[in-house]
Amino acid sequence: MLNRRFLLFTLFALFNTELIGALSASSSASLDNKPSPLPAKSSVNSENLATVENLSTTEPKMGSLEPNKPGLPDSVKLLIGAGGIYAAFLYYGSLQEDVFRYVAADGTSFKQAWFLQVLEALANVIIGFAGMKATGATKGIPLRMFGISGAAQVSAKACTSLALANGLSFPVATLAKSGKMAPVMVGSLLLGGAKYELREYLQVAAIIGGTAIVSLGKKKGGGASNSMMGVFYIVMSLVMDGVTAGFQKRLKTETAKVGVKPKPYDFMFWTNLFMCLTATVIASVLGEVASGISYMVANPEVLSKIIKFAICSAVGQSFIFFTIANFDPLVLSTVTTTRKIFSVLLSIFLKGHSLSMTGWSGIAMACGGILSELQAKSKGHKKSHKN
Repeated sequence: MLNRRFLLFTLFALFNTELIGALSASSSASLDNKPSPLPAKSSVNSENLATVENLSTTEPKMGSLEPNKPGLPDSVKLLIGAGGIYAAFLYYGSLQEDVFRYVAADGTSFKQAWFLQVLEALANVIIGFAGMKATGATKGIPLRMFGISGAAQVSAKACTSLALANGLSFPVATLAKSGKMAPVMVGSLLLGGAKYELREYLQVAAIIGGTAIVSLGKKKGGGASNSMMGVFYIVMSLVMDGVTAGFQKRLKTETAKVGVKPKPYDFMFWTNLFMCLTATVIASVLGEVASGISYMVANPEVLSKIIKFAICSAVGQSFIFFTIANFDPLVLSTVTTTRKIFSVLLSIFLKGHSLSMTGWSGIAMACGGILSELQAKSKGHKKSHKN
């Protein structure tokens, strides 16, 4: 218990250090640049979240409020944005794990991963539509690429849910998803001739290696074992993340060609609409719609968790939009990256995932790789603004 508390305290301290640094970089950058309207973003990559949680820090800086314009101070805005993201997505992750760990009185469990994506995307469509109407919809958006990107994103999310449904533990799945830069690197090396520094290879190796050690370092009786099918689905999820990244770049190119600059809620609405449609078609073909509804009706406890799960996803996205509208993308990256680490730790502490010392060493290795990646982004961000 002492080791766990020490690890949690250390990570929390690192989080505060990184967040303060990111906020400082954002503030100094805003002094050198005039405020600008919210620019177009590329379509968002799905974390475990069909959300905008994985916005790239390479995107243009978001506009800041003018110093002499009345409004909330940055510290309060950061507390609202980061607090909202943490609250929504930490609870989101806990609910997702609860849904797939639930066992009914008759011994059955919830397996309808595609139907779950229908409900989650639907909640995001509703919030996205309301936000789009409030901020004004953008005309002339190339919907074809939104459809392709949405289909790829929901496939990645469904594979993550299928991994959990097939026995992969939540900590392992979350850490594995943090290594999504691996398939992106492989694709860039094979298809784009990209080159990476040794540090970047070591970061990926630390995340992947740490995840593998955690998977092997669980104590007996410490929760569900990781099945081969669970591992297969999480690998497929990572592959789909790589595919999604490629389509998102094409979407950004297509919008630029037609001179369209979609707003954040445009992306939220249209992406999730196509995600919902894709998931509905697949869930219907697999017979998950009828069976999913029947299971939820027969098990109100699961129904309650799924409703809360979908709401958390939509609310979390709204807080993300608030954050990217007021701070540099590095601040958002810091919050969302460290959120994954705390999701893993909370799952271990609250859900009965008992780890051996080997497992904890894997946690430390993977978290070290994640924080190293974040620190590298922070340094690169500061250099770009100095130049």
